Amino acid sequence: MEDLFGHHISYLRVSITDRCNERCQYCMPDEEQEWLPRSEVLSYEEILRVVRVGAGMGISKVRVTGGEPLTRRNVLWFFEELQKIEGIKDIGISTNGTLLGRNSGNGDETNAQALVDRGVRTANVSLDTLNAGVYAETTGRDLLKEAIAGIDAARDAGFEKIKINAVLMRNRNEHELWEMIEFARERDLLLRFIELMPVSSTHVLTEENFLPTAEAKRLIEFKFGKLTPRADFKTNGPASYYQMPDSDQLIGFIGAMTNLHFCETCNKLRLTCEGKLRPCLGSHLEFDMREVLRNPELTDDDVAKFFLDVVAKKPEQHEFRENYQPGRKMIAIGG
Repeated sequence: MEDLFGHHISYLRVSITDRCNERCQYCMPDEEQEWLPRSEVLSYEEILRVVRVGAGMGISKVRVTGGEPLTRRNVLWFFEELQKIEGIKDIGISTNGTLLGRNSGNGDETNAQALVDRGVRTANVSLDTLNAGVYAETTGRDLLKEAIAGIDAARDAGFEKIKINAVLMRNRNEHELWEMIEFARERDLLLRFIELMPVSSTHVLTEENFLPTAEAKRLIEFKFGKLTPRADFKTNGPASYYQMPDSDQLIGFIGAMTNLHFCETCNKLRLTCEGKLRPCLGSHLEFDMREVLRNPELTDDDVAKFFLDVVAKKPEQHEFRENYQPGRKMIAIGG
């Protein structure tokens, strides 16, 4: 599939739940979160149908997100079925990591090992800090030890790539950038620093909180020396990668707010857990695929047509820099 601006769509991010065991400030509102009724959340079978149709139209990569995807019941069955879909070559998971080290219910097997055994090859783990107090303040939960144990379990399980996503927050974690780099180096993890985006309450993204990637890069270079651009190294997202001095270690920067070329290589769509297909995270556009999936008179051809109609509406670039006001919190869209 190709949109009007030449983006080739091959990547589908699938949220399977709006539930999470943490309460990150930039993802979930401070007020009481109202969870979706179960009847409004897509069933696993409905999600698998969407992926199957998408795979027939060029979708080859799927990343499963939440909320926290490992909080949903029978999630390992879902991954078992997902890996069977012809055309899907790359399955990943986005997680806070706290449940990766838990027992899967099968002997001594961890959830991380169970995921690898079911075809999951990459894990994106959210980890903004290595300070237990800051972690608890940021996430609303005292689970730093569990998050690190989950990362180590993922390493032991043999994930092909583990990426650590650290959201930059001024006066919160900029003094930890060096420590985060050392942590990633010791464990052979791919660390990416991400700018805050307006996908939560408006009070989160402020001048006082916002730390641009360029400033983070300067802080890192002050300590370690000049970073070398690695334009030849790409992952599926919009990160720009650099090589550390005197090391093979790479670190990435994701600057949705300050990188004016951020959207040029976008190749993704997002499916929310209640069936909204979104052509862009930084746009209010979303289209209700659930109505198509639950209409017994409509076929897979109608689902395919829905895909094409949404791709045709994909904007050239996000609206984050245009005084964007979030219509929905990140927890409801999918990480």
